Amino acid sequence: MAVLAATLAFASVAADTDAKAFRFATTSDAATLDPHANNAFFTYLITGQIYEPLVDRGDDLKVMPGLALRWERVEPTRWRFWLREGVRFHNGNAFDADDVVFSIARATSPTSNFTIYVDTVERAEKVSPYVVDLVTRVPDAVIPDKLTRVLMMDKEWSEANGAARPQNLRDREETFAARNANGTGPFMLRSREPDVRTVLARNPDWWGGPAGPTDVTEWQHVVIASDATRIAALLSGEVDFVHTVPHQDVARLQRDQRLKVLVGQENRTMWLAMDQERDELGSSNIRGRNPFKDARVREAVAISIDMEAIRTRVLRGLAVPTASMWTQFVTGYDPAYATRPAVDRERAKRLLAEAGYPDGFEVALDCPAGAYDGVCQAAAAMLAQIGIRVRLEVMPNSVFIQKIREGRSSFYGLTWGVPTFDALYTLRGIMMTRGQAGGGSWNWGGYSNPRVDALIREIEAATDPEKRTALIHEAQRVHNGEFGHIPLYHLMIPFAMKANIVVTHRADNLVFGRSVRVE
Repeated sequence: MAVLAATLAFASVAADTDAKAFRFATTSDAATLDPHANNAFFTYLITGQIYEPLVDRGDDLKVMPGLALRWERVEPTRWRFWLREGVRFHNGNAFDADDVVFSIARATSPTSNFTIYVDTVERAEKVSPYVVDLVTRVPDAVIPDKLTRVLMMDKEWSEANGAARPQNLRDREETFAARNANGTGPFMLRSREPDVRTVLARNPDWWGGPAGPTDVTEWQHVVIASDATRIAALLSGEVDFVHTVPHQDVARLQRDQRLKVLVGQENRTMWLAMDQERDELGSSNIRGRNPFKDARVREAVAISIDMEAIRTRVLRGLAVPTASMWTQFVTGYDPAYATRPAVDRERAKRLLAEAGYPDGFEVALDCPAGAYDGVCQAAAAMLAQIGIRVRLEVMPNSVFIQKIREGRSSFYGLTWGVPTFDALYTLRGIMMTRGQAGGGSWNWGGYSNPRVDALIREIEAATDPEKRTALIHEAQRVHNGEFGHIPLYHLMIPFAMKANIVVTHRADNLVFGRSVRVE
């Protein structure tokens, strides 16, 4: 029955030939429509079309006015935002300072997955109907960058529908805001079939103006997990754009004159995380001990993976091998921390023996389907050569995210972008001890080092750019030295589309319907 429903839904997408309908095919769906419940990339691909932030980021990746026309720091710990007037939510309610105060409070609440963006915010204060102050507990120079991902909600609508706080995804809570949407953005929710298709219609009353003759008027987010089916849909004309292009298909698509392929490096890094918190791994044959708590085991994993071989054979050259947790696009990047350790499997075996695992051990490696499972498979084969016998478990992205969020994974691969373009985002979200004043919101492996935590606190409060950068580098040095995580590569992203589609390849990998053209 489910297969039939999916087939009928896809046929409906294929039958729509409206030239201004944009059929966007990708591997995964949004986990929810609640704009503060899930900070995953695929969720934002949909919620970011419907809801808007105070501060936006253009296709050139520079910050620009969103729902706030301008902003400035009026005191060391106080930022002031002047809001657009005349903006309305999709249900007709007016947008004003009350909605901002509500949305900031909502994003800081315990069930929010967006605390990483408001980590220093103490409160939002209404100054006047269209002026809001954000008060921070320490000086924070990157507040505008952080707010590019904090989406504004309608206070009246949220409270009337029992959605005053974000959906608790970890406990699989169902809420009105998880299935319905009411933003100020250029697109409105028309229909939704989870894991199949979400259709958004152009908002005729958007403050940014009406659609032009080549603007997209309907966004169809089509979920096609199978690589072969997704590419076949593009070749047959059933979709207009493929967001996740298998590396092995790039050269073939580039030769097709009906199509065009854009390739660029993404501001995103793929790395491996290990459970360093529990006394015993849940998916290992080792009892009473956790091998990943030992830095020698983590180093053995790092030096057994030949990323250059994976780059050439699995990723077809579309990767930048690295030991850095963030890319060169990010404030705080230092090439000195980007060189991967030399592959040395004999040394890796000695390290395992020294740690008390001369015969290696078994462990499950969790990875999402259709994203980088080929990389996980190659890494598993390489780890087998040093005695770490990996059971690769590939699952849909939504299942994968739920598993790591519930702390049920012993070993997993994840890609991590930096939407603020500042290293503090990764330091707080991934490298800070979980539970430290909202820190570690995605540190599901439980990495913890008091020195790194203290450095992050200093980075938060630092106002001198040079001192701040030096602190970032020191935190990175400590983390890398003990192999807290194992970065593998920065992603190169190919977009494939019909020749009449005009879109900018952004390093944050986002595609916004407001700037897509169908010629």
